[in-house]
Amino acid sequence: MKKDLFGEVTRQLLEVAELKYLLLNSAPVIAEIARLVIETLKRGNKIILFGNGGSAADAQHIAAEIVGRFTLHNRRPLPAIALTTNTSILTSIANDYGFDKVFSRQVQGLVKRGDLVIAISTSGNSPNVLEAVKTARKLGAKTVGFTGLSGGRLKKMVHIAFCAPSKITARIQECHITAGHIICELVERVF
Repeated sequence: MKKDLFGEVTRQLLEVAELKYLLLNSAPVIAEIARLVIETLKRGNKIILFGNGGSAADAQHIAAEIVGRFTLHNRRPLPAIALTTNTSILTSIANDYGFDKVFSRQVQGLVKRGDLVIAISTSGNSPNVLEAVKTARKLGAKTVGFTGLSGGRLKKMVHIAFCAPSKITARIQECHITAGHIICELVERVF
């Protein structure tokens, strides 16, 4: 059994290493997203992030790095909001309007022209994420999608799509947070 566990751990680590190597092909897209985040923040606008499940956790993680800090202790806080953190808002909107509206309703109340919305969905087909992107675009926000290999419907709806080179949810999420960390570091170098 010990050998079986070691073999499986080794197999998965090799899979992750190969995937990280494949991310090199996404470098231009990640750089373009970083440029868009930097431009948005330089104009005094904000970053809005959201997703479901593990993608909600990634949205919160990236927002925390932008508002708090990534590696530098002495930079000013930058405006970013994860729409996944307020249980009262989430549950009241889900109850009163339906789960498909939990993000779009918040986008209506918080997003202004010039803001940047980052929608995270491993499948690219989460109805509440797609609804919020549609709403953000109507309000004049730029939109970015973090999704999986196929991109789902999200890929066609956003201005820029980062499609992780995998079909496996866990691996897609690992790519999302890697790209998120790279973007946060590039943002921090500017601010």
